[in-house]
Amino acid sequence: MPAASDPLVRIDNLSFAYHERLILDGTSFSVPRGKVTALMGASGGGKTTLLRLIGGQIRAQSGRVLFDGQDICAMEQSALYEARRRMGMLFQFGALFADLSVFDNVAFPLREHTALPEPLIRDIVLMKLQAVGLRGARDLMPSEVSGGMARRIALARAIALDPELVMYDEPFSGLDPISLGTSAHLIRQLNDTMGLTSIFVSHELEQTFGIADHVVILANGRVATEGTPQHVRESTDPLVYQYVHARTDGPVRFHYPALEMAQDFGVETAP
Repeated sequence: MPAASDPLVRIDNLSFAYHERLILDGTSFSVPRGKVTALMGASGGGKTTLLRLIGGQIRAQSGRVLFDGQDICAMEQSALYEARRRMGMLFQFGALFADLSVFDNVAFPLREHTALPEPLIRDIVLMKLQAVGLRGARDLMPSEVSGGMARRIALARAIALDPELVMYDEPFSGLDPISLGTSAHLIRQLNDTMGLTSIFVSHELEQTFGIADHVVILANGRVATEGTPQHVRESTDPLVYQYVHARTDGPVRFHYPALEMAQDFGVETAP
């Protein structure tokens, strides 16, 4: 049995490709139990792919994804479903069921995965909505709430089964400053009060560094650096420095590879 000090999730020499396009190339890192871990890096670097691999939606070509010591990649369907009951997922933009009320969206996993009576489901749903500040919105439809509210409703749904691990796919994307700050506060608060382990994908540097215990920067299919927010800020790695300080040019070039200007415009150059 894994010890309490062992990481809840461990990515071990993981490689994954979509057809011929290599996304992860021998990636390895750990997610500390009970902490908030941020996955960062340039777009297309494999951050969301990692969440899908941890959840078992896709399988890696090689390597291991260990969840509480068990390899997700090697699990049979029944074992994978059992592991997923210990995970919650906040999809980008919420992914609420448009034809269900706020209450029924949060109740969905409870009705799907448990045999709890409706009065108990009602109490749990109201408690989860209270935790995200939206108990009063229980009778609204998804079309009647703002984008920030939709994320919070989706978060209430993600924690409905009291998971050990909650994963967030770009929870700050497209939010106004107030909603962004609220979402960041909720991730930190729920992680601490519920004893969760959290992994979230983000490009929002200040909010991320403000709530994360552990930051992993991905680049070129591997981990460029990882550690505390302060450690990442002080990294001298050229790619990490460019990313953290928002430099236009660096290892990630501003110009896409192209012919020389003279060649492209048919201009003859002197010998």
